[in-house]
Amino acid sequence: MYKAEIGRIVSDRLSHTANVVKVPSPQLDLFVARNFLDESECAMLIKMIDAVRQPSGVLGPNVDPDYRTSESGNLNPWDPFVQKIERKIADLMPIHPSHGETIQGQRYAVGQQFKPHHDFFYTDQPYWPDQEKSGGQRTWTVMMFLNEPEAGGQTAFPEAGVKITPKTGNLLAWNNLTAQGYPNSYSLHTGMPVEKGVKYVITKWFRERPWGGGATGMM
Repeated sequence: MYKAEIGRIVSDRLSHTANVVKVPSPQLDLFVARNFLDESECAMLIKMIDAVRQPSGVLGPNVDPDYRTSESGNLNPWDPFVQKIERKIADLMPIHPSHGETIQGQRYAVGQQFKPHHDFFYTDQPYWPDQEKSGGQRTWTVMMFLNEPEAGGQTAFPEAGVKITPKTGNLLAWNNLTAQGYPNSYSLHTGMPVEKGVKYVITKWFRERPWGGGATGMM
């Protein structure tokens, strides 16, 4: 399905879903689903992240050692609890689950950050041929806050002029592409340094086609 149509369908669904609000921004489709996860779900996911976390990596070449300093790890997609969370995401996002990458958990301690970056893929980079074969371009990003650090740790979109403060259980979803289906420079975002406490999130990325094979289309 065309990337532009994916964006239109998802935006329309989220705009008409209870407890979901569109963040005011003329350049970016950005939504917050309030209380998407309950406290017990967040606590379980935090335990799962702690069991698999290791220093975070990046896909492309990077020479800045402070670019991404968090810890992260993929959650077991066959775990019944993870599958429960996957079903909740599928109920919200009208994209076939086969388009979704494995859920990744991230932990940010004091001072840790993820500097400004895009989630979409740069098609002129060496990694693109492999990514194109395994589902193509990333369309939507879904991030869920599992706790609230005592200070810092906001998710900011500097080009769009938006900053989101972590709130336990809230989900943040944005389209990495424009209304025409091209990479949107305004989707540039950053995990700001945690100033006090620890921040936990989980993230799920969706592709334009099935990730690694499977059924196609929207739900």
